[in-house]
Amino acid sequence: MIIDIVADALLDSVKILPFLFFTYLVMEYLEHKTEEYTSNIVQKTEHFGPLWGGLIGAFPQCGFSAAASNLYAGRVITLGTLIAIYLSTSDEMIPLFISNQVPVGLMVNILVLKAVIGIVYGFIIDAIVHWHHRTHGKSLNDPVKIEELCEKEHCHCEEEENTGFIGIVKSALVHTIHIFVFVLILTLVLNFVIEIVGKDNLSMLLKTSPVISHILAGIVGLIPNCAPSVIITELYLDQMITLGTMMSGLLVGAGIGLLVLFRVNSDKKENINVAFILFIIGTVTGLLIDMLGISL
Repeated sequence: MIIDIVADALLDSVKILPFLFFTYLVMEYLEHKTEEYTSNIVQKTEHFGPLWGGLIGAFPQCGFSAAASNLYAGRVITLGTLIAIYLSTSDEMIPLFISNQVPVGLMVNILVLKAVIGIVYGFIIDAIVHWHHRTHGKSLNDPVKIEELCEKEHCHCEEEENTGFIGIVKSALVHTIHIFVFVLILTLVLNFVIEIVGKDNLSMLLKTSPVISHILAGIVGLIPNCAPSVIITELYLDQMITLGTMMSGLLVGAGIGLLVLFRVNSDKKENINVAFILFIIGTVTGLLIDMLGISL
């Protein structure tokens, strides 16, 4: 059992390495080469962030949510864009659908639904944030603060010798290794907990009353691991839970996105608020889907 848990943790962690490294490469380049240009781009395109965030997040890879967490911590993307990516992230849903020969039309409809939900809520959140900033006399745009990630990770990427290509790659590797080790340790712990509690017991929690099942699905979805999406999707495929309950869990589930966010974003209160917003949006939307009798 221990060998299986360690192997699964290693596999889950290794999956995100390309996404982490590519993200940090981009961020290091933005920091060293195009800081002023990046600030202008953020200011000009932030209003469209939730749109491409929801579309990108729809791809079945939890690595995008990890990348989004890093980009948000560096204030390269807005809160609305982050939430849009989290909500649309699919994790292991598509591989399970394919393995169970679910009709392509159903898979596409669910992906589109998740993406649309993410985009809509992303725009709403950004609008609320902008309104709050205007009413309190704050700038509408957070300053790009990628350098704060460098200071937090102690990669010394601000040093002169690190401004070239080799330095950028080195700094990106340092960031990637730090996050990889952090995720690996936490994933090991989570896998042990899931193994001890048992997937069957978690499944039973989702078979209670409709409202409670949505809340429990959302709680399971908050677990920063790909396992919850597997459990929730399998329950839906076995017709043990409704479409809305599945959506509650999958909308809240952002893979390891929240785990990375708590690691790289220094404002812990803000991180808790993001998790709370994600939970409320996911569970309420899932409940509304069932109440309105929406089916795909």
